[in-house]
Amino acid sequence: METQELHRGRLIDHVQLVVKDLPASQAFYTAILDVLGVPVGGTGEDYFWADELFVSTAGSEAAQGKLTGRHHLAFQARDRAMVDAFHRAALAHGGRDNGAPGEREYHPGYYAAFALDPDGNNIEAVHHGDAQRSSASVKISF
Repeated sequence: METQELHRGRLIDHVQLVVKDLPASQAFYTAILDVLGVPVGGTGEDYFWADELFVSTAGSEAAQGKLTGRHHLAFQARDRAMVDAFHRAALAHGGRDNGAPGEREYHPGYYAAFALDPDGNNIEAVHHGDAQRSSASVKISF
């Protein structure tokens, strides 16, 4: 892959995961998002959300009674230490190892770790190496 420039924050508005055990998923995601520096934005009886991620039960109105299939979500990490902390938090909060922290061959400097969440989704934290960001995040106010 000969990517010279990566864009983040312009393609995906949000992703919904429909899970079978909301408390288990909430414990898992709260722990990994905490080490990634992303707070949970809100919770309800049958859902929680953080930035672009929305997680709900099959009984929630948006889920239409069905669990989502297996997905691969990759979260951005500030540095390699954050990737390592993600992996530790994932395994300590109900996740299963799916790839220890380390360099991958996707491009030079790609450092990632993988864990399966309580529903078997492949969750990744990745640091792309030394790079300059135009901003920490895209902020939308309304």
